[in-house]
Amino acid sequence: MRFIAFDLETTGTLAGVDQIVEIGAVRFDASGDPETIFTTLIQPTISMPPDATRVNGITDDMLVGKPRVEDVLDAFADFCGDDIVVAHNAAFDAQFLTADIKKFESKAPRGVILDTLPLARKVYPGLANYKLGTLVQHLGIPSSNFHRAEEDAIYCGHLFAKMLQRLTQPHAPSLATLISLTGKPEQRFPQIERKPKQQDLFSMSL
Repeated sequence: MRFIAFDLETTGTLAGVDQIVEIGAVRFDASGDPETIFTTLIQPTISMPPDATRVNGITDDMLVGKPRVEDVLDAFADFCGDDIVVAHNAAFDAQFLTADIKKFESKAPRGVILDTLPLARKVYPGLANYKLGTLVQHLGIPSSNFHRAEEDAIYCGHLFAKMLQRLTQPHAPSLATLISLTGKPEQRFPQIERKPKQQDLFSMSL
């Protein structure tokens, strides 16, 4: 099963108020190996709060001159295409992306969103907690830094691939089965139809 694992770093925890400062996405092939990577820092319109910098190590200086989120979303959507997209605690990342997709009327990934957090609770019951770092350590996934988008996306992808292997008894699980195991209804990003701007409408009338 091909899929995209993705992760965000943000200025805080409140979508629509706090902002995305990094997107990392990794396409995994049908064998569960990383294939291609999409990664970029993003310059927000607000300063990085010290608490956020302590978590992810991203500073204002690192973001100067980087693209704005509205200039990145279409490329991210094109990278993901129709593939399944997975993230750990996906609701957090999805709400940030959804807020910006709606705000800027941008393209969005078209595939189903799967959350590795509830899946891991079903596949690996009895762990002390289900933080990404705990699962990575439990499964022996090679790791170095956490709380950077590209690295966490890679860890999430390896986690998902290992869960798929474990669930392949006696055959690979269907997408419907994976959705059912999350305990949530099917989730997708909104597909926004871009409305013509006032200037575009004026040009069309000439």
